[in-house]
This record gives sequence, structure tokens and C-alpha cells, in this order.
Amino acid sequence: MWQGLSRRARGYLITGAGVLLLSPDALFVKATQVEVEVFMFWRALLLGLMLGLVALARYGRRLPGALRACGPAALWCPLAFAGAAWGFVGAVRLTAAGNVLVIQNLAPLVAGLLGLLLFRQRLRGQTWVVILLCVLGAGLMAAGEVGKGSPLGLLMALAIPLSIAINMTVASAQRGVDTTVILPLGCLVMLLPALALGGMQLPPLADLLRLLLLGLVFLPAAYFLIQTGPRYLPGAEVSLVMLLETLVGTLLVWWWVGEVPPPLAFVGGGLILAALLGSGLLDLLRQRRKVAEGAPDPQRILAEATQQEGGEGSPGLAEQPCEAR
Repeated sequence: MWQGLSRRARGYLITGAGVLLLSPDALFVKATQVEVEVFMFWRALLLGLMLGLVALARYGRRLPGALRACGPAALWCPLAFAGAAWGFVGAVRLTAAGNVLVIQNLAPLVAGLLGLLLFRQRLRGQTWVVILLCVLGAGLMAAGEVGKGSPLGLLMALAIPLSIAINMTVASAQRGVDTTVILPLGCLVMLLPALALGGMQLPPLADLLRLLLLGLVFLPAAYFLIQTGPRYLPGAEVSLVMLLETLVGTLLVWWWVGEVPPPLAFVGGGLILAALLGSGLLDLLRQRRKVAEGAPDPQRILAEATQQEGGEGSPGLAEQPCEAR
């Protein structure tokens, strides 16, 4: 089944799985009682350890070459990755979740503009419409909490969409290169400010267990999958899928904490789902129409290429450039 999927479908599924694993992040941030610098120290240390072991296991002695192959992404993606993490944790602690989500959900718009201006990644008109609808839906979901919290939290939240957009756009511009290998560098960049602020402290047992679960299980898998997304999709579309975190996170809070979302949250969530599902359905119908008119079937081409490569499939396909159409 996987071999029969188009590159765009693979990218959406990979990124979507990562977003699902990332969705409990805000709950863990709110649940822990330690200071931000302590939280960030353990987050960066555990996450960097796991991602470093994964990169080493996958590449071994070829790891330095894999890092060099990332080009400019080896500099910009770690900085952006760390900036998004610090912005998210600091903003969630200092201001209302609604403020953070509204600002964070501007990432697809920022990524689309950066991709167009810096790398000439042109998005379809349909994608721009879906981005606007999803941003509107996310804004409706968070409308109830907008305006609450610290102004400093709002300033920190502004770093989130810019950092996400830079990371996803620069990664997708590397033409299918595996940029997951630079995530440990991002964790190192994340770790240094925490050390400077005195974050190397042992948290209480309950918080330590939450940090271990987050840093060793949820976050490594989530960020690995999300960072793989730009190998198949333009940065703006990866950021678009990440809007699902708003929907899933709200549902988790409802289920775990018992905090019933306001009616606008259901309207906004429905709008996000309708936009994403509608866009996927239009793509499928468009592809089937082209095949019926005599155009080559991309799924058949992918399957034949996979057979010729001896069943390796994904690694070979991942070397092809992302298509922004």
C-alpha cells in the first residue's frame, strides 16, 4: 500500500504521524512545575541523546558526510529548531495557550512567503486557500483565550512561526536531503542557553518521569517524522499539516483535563479537517482524471521504480526533489 502512494500523500502521512506524537507536548509543559530553564535542559539533553543515537545507528561512519550534504540547512535548521522550542515552552508558561496557538499557526503563511521569496517555491492556489482556511480555523479554536497572559509570552510566541517556517523551508529546499541528522545539533543549540541560565538541576521525581517520557519517547519520534516531511513536501505544506496539533491538542486537553472547548473550537476544528480532507480529495480526483485522459500514472511509476531498486523504495525516492506543485 505504501509503495502505491504519491510523494505528496507520503509526506502528509509522515508529517501527520509526527504531529500526532507531538500533540501531548503542551500538556506536559503545563503539567511540569520546574522552571523553564530546567525543563529546557532536560528536554534538550534527552531529545538530543535519542536523536543522536538514531543518526549514529543509521549512518555510522557516514554521519559526517550526511551532515555536509545538508548544506545551509546544517546551520539554519538547528538554530530555527532551538528557537521554536524555546519560544513554545516559554510562551506556554507565560501566556494563555490561545495566544500561543494563534501566533504559532501563522507558520504556514510565513513558510509559504519564505519559500516563494528565497527559494522560488511556488505553491498552488489551492494550497494557499487551504492555508488561509486552516489558519482561520485555528484562530477560531483559540479565540476564547486570546488576550490573556503576559506580553512577554506574546513576544516569545512570535519566534515560533518564524522558526518553524525557516526550518521547514530551508530543509525542503535541500532537494530531498535527509535533514533529520542535524536535529541533534539543534538540541545542542537548545541546551546551551539552559546551561547558562542554571538549568542543570534534578527535578522532582514526578516531573522527571514526565520529562523522561517526553524526551525519550514522544519528542524523538515526533521530530524525526516531522523533519522527514520536507523530503516529500514544500515547507509551507509541512507547516500546514502541523496545524493539526491545534486540533489534537485541544481534544487531548478536553479528554485529559476535562476542559470543555467553547463552541467556536468545534467550528474551527471542523474547518481545519474539512479544508485538509477536501484538498486531499481534490488532489485524488485530479490525479485520476489525468490518468483517465492518458497521463502517466505516478503510482505505477513509483511501484516500478521501487521494484527496479530491489525493494528499497523509500530511500531511493527520498533523493528526488520535493515538488511544490
